[in-house]
Amino acid sequence: MKVLVIGAGGREHALVWALRKSPRVTDIVCAPGNGGIASVARCIPASPKDLNDLLRVVAEEAPNLTIVGPELPLSLGFVDELHRRGLAVFGPTRAAAMLETSKGFAKRFMQRHKIPTARYAVCTTREEALDSLHLFHLPVVIKADGLASGKGVLVCESKREAEDAIAGLFSGKLLGSAETSLVVEEFLRGEEVSFLLLSDGKHVAPLIPAQDHKRLGEGDTGPNTGGMGVYSTDSILDARMRAWLVHHVAQPTIDGMAAEDAPFVGVLYCGLMMTARGPMVLEYNTRFGDPETQAILVRLESDLLEALEGCVEGRLSETEFCWKPGASASIIAASKGYPGSYTSGHRITGLDVAARVSGVEVFHAGTALVDGDYLTSGGRVLAVTATADSLEAALGRAYEAMGKIHFEGIYYRRDIGHRALKAR
Repeated sequence: MKVLVIGAGGREHALVWALRKSPRVTDIVCAPGNGGIASVARCIPASPKDLNDLLRVVAEEAPNLTIVGPELPLSLGFVDELHRRGLAVFGPTRAAAMLETSKGFAKRFMQRHKIPTARYAVCTTREEALDSLHLFHLPVVIKADGLASGKGVLVCESKREAEDAIAGLFSGKLLGSAETSLVVEEFLRGEEVSFLLLSDGKHVAPLIPAQDHKRLGEGDTGPNTGGMGVYSTDSILDARMRAWLVHHVAQPTIDGMAAEDAPFVGVLYCGLMMTARGPMVLEYNTRFGDPETQAILVRLESDLLEALEGCVEGRLSETEFCWKPGASASIIAASKGYPGSYTSGHRITGLDVAARVSGVEVFHAGTALVDGDYLTSGGRVLAVTATADSLEAALGRAYEAMGKIHFEGIYYRRDIGHRALKAR
Protein backbone atom coordinates (compact mmCIF):
# COMPACT_ATOMS: atom_id res chain seq x y z
CA MET A 1 0.00 0.00 0.00
CA LYS A 2 0.93 3.60 -0.57
CA VAL A 3 -0.03 5.87 2.32
CA LEU A 4 -0.14 9.67 2.36
CA VAL A 5 0.14 11.46 5.72
CA ILE A 6 -0.87 15.13 5.87
CA GLY A 7 1.03 17.28 8.37
CA ALA A 8 4.43 18.47 9.53
CA GLY A 9 4.76 17.88 13.27
CA GLY A 10 5.83 15.38 15.88
CA ARG A 11 2.43 13.70 15.68
CA GLU A 12 2.92 13.05 11.97
CA HIS A 13 6.47 11.76 12.54
CA ALA A 14 5.07 9.28 15.07
CA LEU A 15 2.30 8.23 12.67
CA VAL A 16 4.81 7.63 9.86
CA TRP A 17 7.11 5.74 12.26
CA ALA A 18 4.25 3.45 13.35
CA LEU A 19 2.93 2.91 9.82
CA ARG A 20 6.43 1.92 8.68
CA LYS A 21 6.13 -1.18 10.88
CA SER A 22 3.15 -2.49 8.92
CA PRO A 23 4.23 -5.24 6.47
CA ARG A 24 1.62 -4.01 3.96
CA VAL A 25 3.03 -0.48 3.69
CA THR A 26 5.41 -0.19 0.75
CA ASP A 27 5.52 3.58 0.30
CA ILE A 28 4.83 6.51 2.65
CA VAL A 29 4.53 10.09 1.49
CA CYS A 30 4.19 13.04 3.86
CA ALA A 31 2.99 16.51 2.89
CA PRO A 32 4.76 18.65 3.83
CA GLY A 33 6.67 16.67 6.49
CA ASN A 34 9.75 17.93 8.33
CA GLY A 35 13.46 17.22 8.65
CA GLY A 36 13.02 14.09 10.73
CA ILE A 37 10.16 12.67 8.69
CA ALA A 38 12.33 12.98 5.58
CA SER A 39 14.53 10.19 6.94
CA VAL A 40 11.64 7.67 6.96
CA ALA A 41 9.24 8.96 4.28
CA ARG A 42 9.24 10.92 1.05
CA CYS A 43 8.27 14.53 1.83
CA ILE A 44 6.44 16.74 -0.66
CA PRO A 45 6.10 20.52 -0.24
CA ALA A 46 2.49 21.51 0.37
CA SER A 47 0.56 23.91 2.55
CA PRO A 48 -1.86 22.38 5.08
CA LYS A 49 -3.68 25.74 4.89
CA ASP A 50 -4.34 25.44 1.14
CA LEU A 51 -7.07 22.96 0.22
CA ASN A 52 -6.25 23.01 -3.49
CA ASP A 53 -2.57 22.38 -2.77
CA LEU A 54 -3.41 19.30 -0.69
CA LEU A 55 -5.78 18.02 -3.37
CA ARG A 56 -2.99 18.48 -5.91
CA VAL A 57 -0.73 16.19 -3.85
CA VAL A 58 -3.45 13.53 -3.64
CA ALA A 59 -4.02 13.68 -7.41
CA GLU A 60 -0.29 13.41 -8.16
CA GLU A 61 0.49 10.65 -5.67
CA ALA A 62 -2.72 8.55 -5.91
CA PRO A 63 -2.34 6.98 -2.42
CA ASN A 64 -4.37 3.96 -1.34
CA LEU A 65 -5.09 5.72 1.95
CA THR A 66 -4.73 9.34 3.11
CA ILE A 67 -4.36 10.09 6.83
CA VAL A 68 -4.99 13.63 8.09
CA GLY A 69 -2.82 14.71 11.01
CA PRO A 70 -3.63 18.36 11.88
CA GLU A 71 -6.99 20.01 12.43
CA LEU A 72 -6.83 22.77 9.81
CA PRO A 73 -7.33 20.55 6.71
CA LEU A 74 -10.34 19.01 8.48
CA SER A 75 -11.85 22.45 9.00
CA LEU A 76 -11.37 23.22 5.29
CA GLY A 77 -13.36 20.16 4.21
CA PHE A 78 -10.39 18.18 2.89
CA VAL A 79 -11.98 14.86 3.90
CA ASP A 80 -15.26 15.84 2.23
CA GLU A 81 -13.43 16.53 -1.04
CA LEU A 82 -11.72 13.12 -1.00
CA HIS A 83 -15.06 11.44 -0.28
CA ARG A 84 -16.51 13.15 -3.35
CA ARG A 85 -13.68 11.65 -5.38
CA GLY A 86 -14.33 8.18 -3.97
CA LEU A 87 -10.93 8.06 -2.22
CA ALA A 88 -10.09 6.36 1.07
CA VAL A 89 -9.27 8.87 3.82
CA PHE A 90 -8.92 8.61 7.60
CA GLY A 91 -10.43 11.62 9.33
CA PRO A 92 -13.80 13.26 10.03
CA THR A 93 -15.78 15.41 7.65
CA ARG A 94 -15.99 19.16 8.09
CA ALA A 95 -19.34 18.81 9.86
CA ALA A 96 -18.05 16.13 12.24
CA ALA A 97 -14.87 18.12 12.92
CA MET A 98 -17.00 20.92 14.38
CA LEU A 99 -16.58 19.12 17.69
CA GLU A 100 -13.12 20.70 17.63
CA THR A 101 -13.42 23.66 15.27
CA SER A 102 -16.20 25.30 17.33
CA LYS A 103 -16.09 25.11 21.11
CA GLY A 104 -19.54 26.63 21.22
CA PHE A 105 -20.91 23.84 19.02
CA ALA A 106 -19.13 21.24 21.17
CA LYS A 107 -20.57 22.59 24.44
CA ARG A 108 -24.10 22.71 23.07
CA PHE A 109 -23.66 19.22 21.60
CA MET A 110 -22.59 17.86 24.98
CA GLN A 111 -25.59 19.49 26.62
CA ARG A 112 -27.96 18.02 24.02
CA HIS A 113 -26.57 14.51 24.49
CA LYS A 114 -26.10 14.64 28.28
CA ILE A 115 -22.32 14.28 28.16
CA PRO A 116 -20.80 15.56 31.42
CA THR A 117 -19.06 18.91 31.04
CA ALA A 118 -18.53 22.21 32.88
CA ARG A 119 -21.16 24.94 33.08
CA TYR A 120 -20.71 27.47 30.30
CA ALA A 121 -21.98 30.48 28.37
CA VAL A 122 -21.47 31.00 24.63
CA CYS A 123 -21.08 34.73 23.91
CA THR A 124 -21.01 36.53 20.55
CA THR A 125 -20.24 40.05 21.78
CA ARG A 126 -17.83 41.58 24.26
CA GLU A 127 -20.73 43.00 26.27
CA GLU A 128 -22.46 39.63 26.47
CA ALA A 129 -19.26 37.94 27.65
CA LEU A 130 -18.57 40.61 30.28
CA ASP A 131 -22.15 40.34 31.54
CA SER A 132 -21.86 36.52 31.83
CA LEU A 133 -18.93 36.74 34.28
CA HIS A 134 -21.29 37.19 37.23
CA LEU A 135 -22.56 33.65 36.60
CA PHE A 136 -19.21 32.08 37.50
CA HIS A 137 -16.93 31.89 40.53
CA LEU A 138 -13.28 32.79 40.09
CA PRO A 139 -11.08 31.51 38.62
CA VAL A 140 -12.96 31.39 35.32
CA VAL A 141 -11.95 29.98 31.93
CA ILE A 142 -12.22 32.01 28.73
CA LYS A 143 -11.99 30.03 25.47
CA ALA A 144 -11.75 31.14 21.88
CA ASP A 145 -14.51 29.47 19.89
CA GLY A 146 -12.35 28.57 16.89
CA LEU A 147 -9.01 26.87 16.29
CA ALA A 148 -6.10 28.39 18.19
CA SER A 149 -3.29 25.77 18.12
CA GLY A 150 -3.72 25.05 21.81
CA LYS A 151 -3.33 28.72 22.78
CA GLY A 152 -6.96 29.80 22.93
CA VAL A 153 -7.71 28.75 26.52
CA LEU A 154 -7.12 31.33 29.25
CA VAL A 155 -7.49 30.59 32.96
CA CYS A 156 -8.28 33.90 34.66
CA GLU A 157 -7.72 34.28 38.41
CA SER A 158 -9.38 37.69 38.70
CA LYS A 159 -12.26 39.58 37.11
CA ARG A 160 -9.75 42.01 35.57
CA GLU A 161 -7.86 39.13 33.92
CA ALA A 162 -11.13 37.79 32.53
CA GLU A 163 -12.11 41.20 31.18
CA ASP A 164 -8.70 41.58 29.51
CA ALA A 165 -8.95 38.08 28.01
CA ILE A 166 -12.40 38.81 26.58
CA ALA A 167 -11.23 42.10 25.12
CA GLY A 168 -8.07 40.52 23.70
CA LEU A 169 -9.95 37.67 21.99
CA PHE A 170 -12.64 39.86 20.43
CA SER A 171 -10.10 42.47 19.28
CA GLY A 172 -7.64 39.93 17.85
CA LYS A 173 -4.83 41.15 20.10
CA LEU A 174 -4.31 37.75 21.73
CA LEU A 175 -4.49 35.37 18.76
CA GLY A 176 -3.81 37.64 15.79
CA SER A 177 -7.35 37.47 14.45
CA ALA A 178 -10.57 38.65 16.06
CA GLU A 179 -12.95 36.03 17.46
CA THR A 180 -16.65 36.37 16.67
CA SER A 181 -17.64 34.05 19.52
CA LEU A 182 -16.12 32.74 22.73
CA VAL A 183 -17.00 30.46 25.62
CA VAL A 184 -16.97 31.50 29.27
CA GLU A 185 -16.66 28.36 31.35
CA GLU A 186 -16.63 27.11 34.90
CA PHE A 187 -13.13 26.32 36.18
CA LEU A 188 -12.81 22.64 37.09
CA ARG A 189 -10.34 21.20 39.59
CA GLY A 190 -8.80 17.75 39.33
CA GLU A 191 -6.44 15.68 37.21
CA GLU A 192 -6.49 16.09 33.43
CA VAL A 193 -6.54 12.97 31.27
CA SER A 194 -6.31 12.59 27.50
CA PHE A 195 -8.71 9.83 26.43
CA LEU A 196 -8.44 9.01 22.71
CA LEU A 197 -10.59 6.59 20.78
CA LEU A 198 -10.99 5.41 17.21
CA SER A 199 -14.40 5.27 15.56
CA ASP A 200 -15.84 3.97 12.30
CA GLY A 201 -19.02 6.02 12.73
CA LYS A 202 -20.78 3.39 14.85
CA HIS A 203 -18.26 1.57 17.02
CA VAL A 204 -15.54 2.90 19.31
CA ALA A 205 -12.15 1.48 20.29
CA PRO A 206 -10.40 3.30 23.15
CA LEU A 207 -6.65 3.78 23.00
CA ILE A 208 -4.45 3.80 26.09
CA PRO A 209 -4.80 6.93 28.25
CA ALA A 210 -2.22 9.68 28.62
CA GLN A 211 -1.69 12.84 30.65
CA ASP A 212 -0.52 15.98 28.88
CA HIS A 213 1.19 18.98 30.46
CA LYS A 214 -0.21 22.11 28.76
CA ARG A 215 1.46 24.86 30.76
CA LEU A 216 4.83 26.19 29.67
CA GLY A 217 6.47 26.33 33.10
CA GLU A 218 7.40 23.78 35.71
CA GLY A 219 4.82 23.22 38.40
CA ASP A 220 2.14 23.81 35.74
CA THR A 221 2.70 27.55 35.60
CA GLY A 222 2.79 30.06 32.76
CA PRO A 223 0.76 30.24 29.54
CA ASN A 224 -1.02 27.34 27.87
CA THR A 225 0.83 25.73 24.97
CA GLY A 226 0.21 22.96 22.48
CA GLY A 227 1.71 20.58 25.07
CA MET A 228 5.13 20.44 26.76
CA GLY A 229 5.22 16.75 27.62
CA VAL A 230 3.08 13.71 28.26
CA TYR A 231 3.20 10.29 29.84
CA SER A 232 1.13 7.14 29.48
CA THR A 233 0.58 4.32 31.96
CA ASP A 234 -2.28 1.87 32.34
CA SER A 235 -2.81 3.15 35.90
CA ILE A 236 -4.03 6.57 34.70
CA LEU A 237 -7.47 5.01 34.22
CA ASP A 238 -8.49 1.64 35.66
CA ALA A 239 -10.64 -0.81 33.69
CA ARG A 240 -13.90 0.26 35.37
CA MET A 241 -13.29 3.94 34.61
CA ARG A 242 -12.40 3.20 30.99
CA ALA A 243 -15.65 1.25 30.62
CA TRP A 244 -17.58 4.15 32.21
CA LEU A 245 -16.02 6.64 29.82
CA VAL A 246 -16.86 4.48 26.81
CA HIS A 247 -20.47 4.15 27.98
CA HIS A 248 -21.07 7.76 29.13
CA VAL A 249 -18.73 9.83 26.92
CA ALA A 250 -17.29 8.03 23.89
CA GLN A 251 -20.26 6.07 22.57
CA PRO A 252 -22.82 8.84 23.26
CA THR A 253 -20.62 11.26 21.31
CA ILE A 254 -20.40 8.96 18.29
CA ASP A 255 -24.10 8.09 18.50
CA GLY A 256 -24.98 11.78 18.85
CA MET A 257 -23.01 12.78 15.77
CA ALA A 258 -24.64 10.00 13.76
CA ALA A 259 -28.09 11.15 14.94
CA GLU A 260 -27.25 14.68 13.79
CA ASP A 261 -26.31 13.43 10.29
CA ALA A 262 -22.59 13.99 10.80
CA PRO A 263 -21.19 10.47 11.40
CA PHE A 264 -17.77 10.63 12.98
CA VAL A 265 -15.02 8.51 11.38
CA GLY A 266 -11.52 9.03 12.69
CA VAL A 267 -9.87 9.58 16.05
CA LEU A 268 -11.68 11.49 18.77
CA TYR A 269 -9.65 13.08 21.55
CA CYS A 270 -11.60 13.66 24.75
CA GLY A 271 -9.79 16.04 27.07
CA LEU A 272 -11.11 15.14 30.52
CA MET A 273 -10.94 16.61 33.99
CA MET A 274 -11.30 13.98 36.70
CA THR A 275 -13.20 16.04 39.27
CA ALA A 276 -14.74 15.24 42.65
CA ARG A 277 -18.09 15.21 40.79
CA GLY A 278 -16.79 12.67 38.29
CA PRO A 279 -15.17 12.94 34.85
CA MET A 280 -16.01 16.07 32.85
CA VAL A 281 -15.19 16.73 29.19
CA LEU A 282 -13.06 19.87 28.86
CA GLU A 283 -12.81 19.74 25.07
CA TYR A 284 -12.87 17.54 22.01
CA ASN A 285 -10.16 17.28 19.39
CA THR A 286 -11.03 15.49 16.16
CA ARG A 287 -7.52 14.23 15.37
CA PHE A 288 -4.58 12.63 17.11
CA GLY A 289 -3.24 14.78 19.94
CA ASP A 290 0.28 16.15 19.98
CA PRO A 291 2.32 15.07 21.97
CA GLU A 292 -0.09 12.32 23.15
CA THR A 293 0.31 10.46 19.86
CA GLN A 294 4.05 10.05 20.40
CA ALA A 295 3.58 8.50 23.86
CA ILE A 296 0.67 6.30 22.75
CA LEU A 297 2.07 4.90 19.49
CA VAL A 298 5.40 3.80 20.99
CA ARG A 299 3.33 1.42 23.14
CA LEU A 300 1.25 0.07 20.23
CA GLU A 301 2.38 -3.42 19.24
CA SER A 302 -0.44 -4.24 16.80
CA ASP A 303 -0.73 -2.90 13.24
CA LEU A 304 -1.75 0.78 13.10
CA LEU A 305 -2.66 0.52 9.42
CA GLU A 306 -5.16 -2.27 10.14
CA ALA A 307 -6.83 -0.13 12.81
CA LEU A 308 -7.12 2.96 10.61
CA GLU A 309 -8.41 0.90 7.69
CA GLY A 310 -10.97 -0.66 10.04
CA CYS A 311 -12.32 2.82 10.76
CA VAL A 312 -12.48 3.83 7.09
CA GLU A 313 -14.12 0.56 6.01
CA GLY A 314 -16.63 0.36 8.87
CA ARG A 315 -15.19 -2.76 10.49
CA LEU A 316 -13.47 -1.37 13.56
CA SER A 317 -15.25 -3.92 15.76
CA GLU A 318 -13.16 -6.66 14.09
CA THR A 319 -9.85 -4.94 14.93
CA GLU A 320 -7.72 -6.15 17.83
CA PHE A 321 -5.26 -3.94 19.69
CA CYS A 322 -2.12 -5.05 21.48
CA TRP A 323 -0.27 -2.69 23.82
CA LYS A 324 3.19 -2.83 25.34
CA PRO A 325 2.91 -3.01 29.15
CA GLY A 326 4.69 -0.51 31.35
CA ALA A 327 4.92 3.19 30.60
CA SER A 328 6.00 5.80 28.10
CA ALA A 329 6.97 9.46 28.37
CA SER A 330 7.52 12.20 25.80
CA ILE A 331 9.35 15.45 26.59
CA ILE A 332 9.06 18.47 24.30
CA ALA A 333 12.14 20.52 23.43
CA ALA A 334 10.93 24.00 22.49
CA SER A 335 12.45 27.15 21.08
CA LYS A 336 13.13 30.02 23.45
CA GLY A 337 10.12 32.33 23.46
CA TYR A 338 7.49 29.68 22.63
CA PRO A 339 4.45 29.96 22.70
CA GLY A 340 5.17 33.59 21.81
CA SER A 341 7.68 34.81 19.24
CA TYR A 342 10.87 32.81 18.70
CA THR A 343 13.72 32.55 16.22
CA SER A 344 14.44 29.59 13.95
CA GLY A 345 17.37 28.26 11.97
CA HIS A 346 19.46 27.09 14.93
CA ARG A 347 21.59 23.95 14.38
CA ILE A 348 20.59 20.89 16.40
CA THR A 349 23.30 18.54 17.66
CA GLY A 350 23.32 15.28 19.60
CA LEU A 351 20.35 13.62 17.88
CA ASP A 352 22.25 10.45 16.96
CA VAL A 353 23.63 10.06 20.48
CA ALA A 354 20.19 10.63 22.03
CA ALA A 355 18.57 8.04 19.77
CA ARG A 356 21.02 5.40 21.01
CA VAL A 357 19.64 5.58 24.55
CA SER A 358 17.74 2.33 25.18
CA GLY A 359 14.01 2.57 24.55
CA VAL A 360 14.17 6.08 23.06
CA GLU A 361 12.67 7.48 19.86
CA VAL A 362 13.26 11.11 18.90
CA PHE A 363 10.33 12.50 16.93
CA HIS A 364 10.84 15.75 15.03
CA ALA A 365 8.22 18.48 15.28
CA GLY A 366 9.70 21.77 14.08
CA THR A 367 12.87 20.87 12.19
CA ALA A 368 14.29 21.30 8.69
CA LEU A 369 17.09 19.35 7.03
CA VAL A 370 19.48 21.78 5.29
CA ASP A 371 22.77 20.62 3.73
CA GLY A 372 22.93 17.62 6.04
CA ASP A 373 22.21 19.58 9.24
CA TYR A 374 19.00 19.60 11.26
CA LEU A 375 17.84 23.15 12.02
CA THR A 376 15.04 24.41 14.24
CA SER A 377 11.99 25.60 12.30
CA GLY A 378 9.18 25.80 14.84
CA GLY A 379 8.12 26.52 18.41
CA ARG A 380 8.00 22.90 19.48
CA VAL A 381 11.11 21.35 17.95
CA LEU A 382 11.45 17.76 19.18
CA ALA A 383 9.52 15.14 21.18
CA VAL A 384 12.01 12.90 22.96
CA THR A 385 10.01 9.77 23.75
CA ALA A 386 10.88 6.66 25.77
CA THR A 387 9.31 3.40 26.92
CA ALA A 388 10.20 1.33 29.96
CA ASP A 389 8.72 -1.03 32.55
CA SER A 390 7.84 1.87 34.87
CA LEU A 391 7.06 5.58 34.60
CA GLU A 392 10.19 6.46 36.56
CA ALA A 393 12.36 4.49 34.16
CA ALA A 394 10.66 5.90 31.05
CA LEU A 395 11.13 9.47 32.30
CA GLY A 396 14.73 8.70 33.21
CA ARG A 397 15.47 7.47 29.69
CA ALA A 398 13.71 10.43 28.06
CA TYR A 399 15.60 12.97 30.17
CA GLU A 400 18.89 11.15 29.66
CA ALA A 401 18.39 11.42 25.89
CA MET A 402 17.23 15.03 26.12
CA GLY A 403 20.43 15.93 27.95
CA LYS A 404 22.45 14.91 24.88
CA ILE A 405 20.59 17.27 22.51
CA HIS A 406 21.56 20.90 22.07
CA PHE A 407 20.45 23.94 20.09
CA GLU A 408 20.50 27.64 20.88
CA GLY A 409 17.68 28.58 23.24
CA ILE A 410 16.54 25.00 23.94
CA TYR A 411 13.86 24.87 26.62
CA TYR A 412 12.08 21.90 28.17
CA ARG A 413 10.22 21.18 31.37
CA ARG A 414 12.08 19.02 33.85
CA ASP A 415 9.03 17.91 35.83
CA ILE A 416 6.89 15.96 33.37
CA GLY A 417 4.92 13.35 35.33
CA HIS A 418 5.50 15.16 38.62
CA ARG A 419 1.96 14.64 39.92
CA ALA A 420 2.04 10.90 39.26
CA LEU A 421 5.48 10.53 40.83
CA LYS A 422 4.40 12.53 43.90
CA ALA A 423 1.26 10.40 44.27
CA ARG A 424 3.37 7.26 44.30
